[in-house]
Amino acid sequence: MTPDLHCLGIADAAQLIAARKLSPVEYVDALLVRIETFDPQLDAFITVTADIARSQARQAETEIMSRRYRGPLHGIPFALKDIYATKGIRTSGGSRVCAENIPNADATTTQRLFDAGAVLLGKLQTHEFAHGGPSFDVLRPPARNPWHLEHFTGGSSSGSGAALAAGMVPAAMGSDTGGSIRNPASHCGITGFMPT
Repeated sequence: MTPDLHCLGIADAAQLIAARKLSPVEYVDALLVRIETFDPQLDAFITVTADIARSQARQAETEIMSRRYRGPLHGIPFALKDIYATKGIRTSGGSRVCAENIPNADATTTQRLFDAGAVLLGKLQTHEFAHGGPSFDVLRPPARNPWHLEHFTGGSSSGSGAALAAGMVPAAMGSDTGGSIRNPASHCGITGFMPT
C-alpha cells in the first residue's frame, strides 16, 4: 500500500478495507506513527490508545479476511472527543476535576462504533466539559491548529479538528450544541457535521 495512508478519506479507506486491499493493522500502525510524530506539537490527543487500537485492528483484519465484514466502519480508525465515556479508558472532559475518571461502561456512541468494528486510536482534546472558549487553567494546553501552530482551532471539539486536519485520524467524534464541531472544522479546513 502507499506510504500516504494519512491522506485517505474515510470513504476511500472503507472501500479499500472492504476489498481487502488495505490492512487495518497497516493503516493503524501508519496513523500511530503520524500521531507520535505530530501530536507533540499539536496536542490534539489527551490519551492515545495504541495497544487497544492494534488489538482492535488485528481483530478487524481477522474478521474481514474471514469474510465476516460488519460494514463501512469495520477496521476504520477513529478518535473520540474526551467527553464520550470509554470503559476502562480515562474520560476527563478536558477538566482537572475529572482527570482520573475511568468509566465502567461505554457511552452509547462509543459502543455503537465498537459494534461496527471501528478502531479507537484515542481520546481528543476538548474545552473543559465541552463548554465555552479555551481556558489555560485546564488539564492540558489547548490543541493547536496544524496549519499554523499559533492559530486557534476553534472549539469545543478542538482536538477533533486538529487531529483530522493533520491526518492523524480519518474520522473523529465531536459534539455540537453551539458550533463545537462546525467551528473547529472551519478553523482547520475540514468538514464537520452537527448531529441532528
